[in-house]
Amino acid sequence: MASMVNHIPKTDMVDTAFWSGRRVLLTGHTGFKGAWLAHWLAGMGAVVHGLALAPTTQPNLFDLLKIKDKIHSHIGDIRDFHAVAAAVDACQPEFVFHLAAQALVRASYREPLTTFASNIMGTANILEAIRGRSDVKIALIVTTDKVYRNLEQMAPYPETAELGGHDPYSASKAAAELVLASYRASFLTGQGTAVLAARAGNVIGGGDWSEDRLLPDAVRAWHSGQTLQIRRPDSVRPWQHVLEPLSAYLCLAQYAYANPQASQASQAWNIGPDDAASVRTVVELAQAAYGRGLTEFATAITGPHEAGLLALDVSKLKQTLGITPRWNLGQAVSRSMHWYRDFALGQQAEILCDRDIASFTTGNA
Repeated sequence: MASMVNHIPKTDMVDTAFWSGRRVLLTGHTGFKGAWLAHWLAGMGAVVHGLALAPTTQPNLFDLLKIKDKIHSHIGDIRDFHAVAAAVDACQPEFVFHLAAQALVRASYREPLTTFASNIMGTANILEAIRGRSDVKIALIVTTDKVYRNLEQMAPYPETAELGGHDPYSASKAAAELVLASYRASFLTGQGTAVLAARAGNVIGGGDWSEDRLLPDAVRAWHSGQTLQIRRPDSVRPWQHVLEPLSAYLCLAQYAYANPQASQASQAWNIGPDDAASVRTVVELAQAAYGRGLTEFATAITGPHEAGLLALDVSKLKQTLGITPRWNLGQAVSRSMHWYRDFALGQQAEILCDRDIASFTTGNA
């Protein structure tokens, strides 16, 4: 352990040696992003404890990657403080990555109270459970690019932009950031715990089977020979492959650990691509990469409000840590669709994830 303490990682890339032996609490490990991160951390030798609800889709990446055999998996609800405290006690973490959330905009309209309870009180429970624990060095709280008061403007939002939220999901995540800021100022900075908020753009990648997400909806439709229905083709989002934000989370944790006195480390960070793109563009790229499938684009907007235009200013991440996107939009979509295609042809999910991680970390397209 002493050699790890003296090891100062390079902050613009994931340092495998740094994570070996680290005690990590990861919430949301049964979800899409969480399963990817649990697999990656376990592969680097981290001692990971996960806390999350049971997987909600079939298939799901948690089961396919056999995550419960690689980490200490705790099935529980972040809305239950006692479950959260028990997981923290079991892990005694140095690092906390809080990914667990009700993460779907349309679901938040159907279940607003569940969304507010999970995303606001769930975050408060995590922060309360690590209050008074000076052994927790880094707590990285994942929120969303949708925390900003969206003015439907072309200019990308920097981290200093006003927070807001029209739909319950966006509002719950903005509120969670206020909770985070309060705990940081009132308790956690004083005990030596850096608290970071990570605001990541729209994530794509193989192994996601969630409802109301673009590429999973496309794969389901095209694999079954149905026509993909797109309700808002001209909505613009900052799309990125799942490994982009996960890599940034790990690098931010490394940076904050190596710079414990840097006030900038314990702040909010945008994570996204250089340019945003329309839903129509992503679908066309996905269809070309998948090799088949029909799509019908709606000509009139229906359903509850969703932001039409959203872009992130990621210059802070670039300038401070030197992190730039590894894969452009075409590469991110192609990688994702090839994952689904190869999985449908019988390839194991673990092989496909390891293939993408190796390509991403070595800089291959």
